[in-house]
Amino acid sequence: MAPMDLLSQYGYFALFAGCILEGETLLLLAGIAAHGGYLSFSTVVLVAFVGGTLGDQILFFVGRRYGDALLGRWTHLEAPAARVRRLINRHSALLIVGVRFMYGLRLIGPVVIGMSNVSARRFVVCNVIGAAIWAVGVSGAGYLFGHAIEWLLADLELFERLALGGVLVVVALLLMLRWFRSR
Repeated sequence: MAPMDLLSQYGYFALFAGCILEGETLLLLAGIAAHGGYLSFSTVVLVAFVGGTLGDQILFFVGRRYGDALLGRWTHLEAPAARVRRLINRHSALLIVGVRFMYGLRLIGPVVIGMSNVSARRFVVCNVIGAAIWAVGVSGAGYLFGHAIEWLLADLELFERLALGGVLVVVALLLMLRWFRSR
C-alpha cells in the first residue's frame, strides 16, 4: 500500500489519537496533507477540535481525581505545575483557552487546572473555545505552509531548469574552447 493511500485511509484516526495528547506537529502535517488533497481540511479541523477537547477534558478530570497523587509521584512536574497555579489565580479563563499553546504545559496544564477551584463547567466552555482556535489556527498554518511549499517547489523546478541549462551552456562552451585550443 502506498504511503499516500495509508494517509488517506488512516490519517484522521492518527490525527485524532495525536490530538488527544499533544498533536501540534500532527495537526500541522494534516493541514499540509489537506492542502495536497489527501485529507479534507474541514474534517481535519473537526477531528483536531474533538480530539483536542476530549484530551484536555480527560486530563482535567484526571487532575480533579488524582492530581495530588500524580504530582507526588512525578516531582519533576512540580515546577511547571507551580507556574500553572500562579497563572490560574490571575487569569483562569485565558489560561484554559491558551494552555494548549504553551510549550511544556500542554499536558500538565489541564491536570493542574483540574486540581484548582475552577469549576468543570467553566473549564468545558473555555476548553471548547481554546480547542476551536487551536484546531483552526494550527491546521490553517499547515494548509498555508503546504501552499508555500508548493509555490517554492514550483519556483525551484524553474530554477533547476535554468541551472541545468546554464550548466549545459558552460559545458558546451568549455568543450568548444578545448576543441579550439587543440586545433
